[in-house]
Amino acid sequence: MTLATSYMGLQLAHPFMLGASPLTAHVDNIRRVEDGGAAAIVMHSLFEEQISGPPRARVSAMQRHLQEFTAGFAHFPRPQTFPLDPHDYLEQIRRIRSAVSIPVVASINCSGPDGWLPFVPLLADAGANALELNIYSLSTEPDDAPRDVEQRIEQLVSDVKTCVAIPVAVKLTPFYTAFASFAARLDRAGADGLVLFNRFYHPDIDVDTLEMLPNLRLSTSDELQLRLHWLAALYDRVAATLVATGGAHTALDGVKAVLSGAHAVQMVAAVLQQGPQHFRTMEDGLRYWMSRHQFDAIEDFRGHAGAKRRLEAAESERSNYREILRAWSS
Repeated sequence: MTLATSYMGLQLAHPFMLGASPLTAHVDNIRRVEDGGAAAIVMHSLFEEQISGPPRARVSAMQRHLQEFTAGFAHFPRPQTFPLDPHDYLEQIRRIRSAVSIPVVASINCSGPDGWLPFVPLLADAGANALELNIYSLSTEPDDAPRDVEQRIEQLVSDVKTCVAIPVAVKLTPFYTAFASFAARLDRAGADGLVLFNRFYHPDIDVDTLEMLPNLRLSTSDELQLRLHWLAALYDRVAATLVATGGAHTALDGVKAVLSGAHAVQMVAAVLQQGPQHFRTMEDGLRYWMSRHQFDAIEDFRGHAGAKRRLEAAESERSNYREILRAWSS
């Protein structure tokens, strides 16, 4: 039996990999993650503002969220600093690549191409096996035309692909008018992978001080359903690798993601809560499920539920909604 999968052409021992998180701030953490069984890691995101302009105001806002991340770090050394300097980021890639044998994916949090594109080849030179573009931006202007917003991202992907030879994944939100169409256009623009989905950390409001408060909440398995829906919608319709992120906590969550079409499954919250050995738990659970169902390889069942779900989606979702309303009213 083999659990091996291909992630943008990179061969992974199994689908479960560490998503972007502050865990990559320390090489010792990454060694623990590899020892715990992770098939690959994504670096924490380097923000475009750090590369292209004075970062201080935005870095301060980013660090306010870091304290909330560290609450789940019971199994790791407590980070004292968060390496934000672009030069340090490159050095960290080099250190991690020399310390572990699993693929290392760099990450840039971006909304446009201004000023940072020349930095991209340096990530590959430092040893990154791939790059993840974290498109962390929501259009809130009434005059923004949906097509213009999407075309800017398409052009960004195309521009990045001209700068670097390593594979490029795009981490997206679901907040687009016709997501499947947009994903297909990103595929044609050259995206090697589509990562579904980014999670926005919406601030809360202190009703006494009237101030906005950081409000970082770790994901739960309940969030997986949205990912499954769009994995199924895109499976076998785009050439890009499909990656689930957000909501994968149990082995069966991982099985559902692969059944819906995922080539890889990124995990952060479950690792913060359960420790790095949770990757072994996920791997063992997947192997047990495959044995029960007599599958010898991931490819034997990848997308099996996705195709069926896609065929049924158009007629079933409205009928399901009607049934739920009927049950509530009875």
